[in-house]
Amino acid sequence: MPRLVSAPALPDRQSGARLVRKAVALACSAAIALPMAITPAHAQSRNLPVVRDAEAESLLKDYATPIFKAAGIAHSEPEIILVNDKSFNAFVPDSRRMFINIGVLLEAETPGEVIGVIAHETGHIAGRHLVRLRSAAANAQIVAVIGMILGAGAAAAGAATGSGQAASGGAAAILGSGSVGQRSLLAYQRGEEAAADRAALKYLEATGQSPRGMLKTFERMAEQQFFTRQYADPYAQSHPMAQERFNGLLNEAQQSKYYDQPDDYVLQYRHDQVRAKLLAFTSHPSATLRAFPRSDKSPAAEYARAIAAMNSRGKSAVKEIDALIRTQPNNPYYYELKGQALLEGGDPKAAIAPFRKALSFKPNEPQFLVWLGYALVGANEPSYLPEAERVLKEAIQRDPNSGVAYSQLAIAHGRQGERPEADLATAKGLMVRGDFEAARRYAARAQQSLKRGTPAWLQADDIVAYKPPDLPNSR
Repeated sequence: MPRLVSAPALPDRQSGARLVRKAVALACSAAIALPMAITPAHAQSRNLPVVRDAEAESLLKDYATPIFKAAGIAHSEPEIILVNDKSFNAFVPDSRRMFINIGVLLEAETPGEVIGVIAHETGHIAGRHLVRLRSAAANAQIVAVIGMILGAGAAAAGAATGSGQAASGGAAAILGSGSVGQRSLLAYQRGEEAAADRAALKYLEATGQSPRGMLKTFERMAEQQFFTRQYADPYAQSHPMAQERFNGLLNEAQQSKYYDQPDDYVLQYRHDQVRAKLLAFTSHPSATLRAFPRSDKSPAAEYARAIAAMNSRGKSAVKEIDALIRTQPNNPYYYELKGQALLEGGDPKAAIAPFRKALSFKPNEPQFLVWLGYALVGANEPSYLPEAERVLKEAIQRDPNSGVAYSQLAIAHGRQGERPEADLATAKGLMVRGDFEAARRYAARAQQSLKRGTPAWLQADDIVAYKPPDLPNSR
């Protein structure tokens, strides 16, 4: 920018064109940095630390299914993805996925608080806000580009005539145009956030659920913003201030006939279990014991302490997990925990039985299938390998995004002397992780030994020919 203001020489037509091109490039790069929704979703999911947990995912699905149905998007139900981030945040990058930080579950004391977050994000999807946001971003970008071009022309004219006032005025126009474009987009975003809030209330009403949890979320956010909001420029925010959102929803929410309806006690129990589990798995064992001291005899506290014991003592914690199982012998997630303790403690053969038990309660759970396949491969018994291969392929069919399943399948193939199949499985796992170059290398190597035209050869060929979508120029 300063170079445009203090151009030392008369600009010719070519250098003037360069100024215009530079203004356009700067405007476009500024637009890329504005809302997250503009960034392609595949770029986001590859860079996010994703958490996979069957119990948490099952709970979130049960929270979301009635909301999706009320919003009319049950036919294309978005996938809910947990992110290993303890901040309270959720977002939708497209109509197919909803990302929720584990911080939402950790901070929310009731199911209604999480359901309110899901309902809000569903409002964005059902209202096609992401599509319209891209259009609004493009319009804001056009405003900035036009202003920059005009400003660049004024600056160039000032330099040509020796008028410092014209040159500085051109610089101001360049700077101001970006601000106007950005504020225009932010104002649009604030309107869409308010629309998503209203849609969330509608979905909660349609599903017979209280909006109190949603209000509690905004109340908590308003308390967190209490000090900063007095210094914040309300026109430079992408979201309305939390207190403003709370005030805007309060009257309508209180008029709901379901306002005083309590959360379902079964969902509350499951919520407490998942909340304790996530805290225990993402915290040091000493922090878990501070949060759930021995004096706390609740099922959630017992669960958290068993996980803390596994994290600190590994296989030797099995006795505590067995005590947990005795309290609920039909809980598949307790058997999953026992299998994990044995597997990670170096006894994969012993882990097979608890994983089978978990599958007896939930035979279609892909993550249980992955665990079982992992244990069968880890046992290093040749007679187990055909079953491991079958189980892992079934897991992948149900959940094609499991990198662990592909890596274990590759080992199973390799130990059975099936090198091309092992390379192909490795290539598929690398594709899931977003390492496209390495995936192409393994797929090309697999192709050399696979029979041309077979399904496996064609799959390898697809990977070799794959070109990832272009990412925006981040400049």
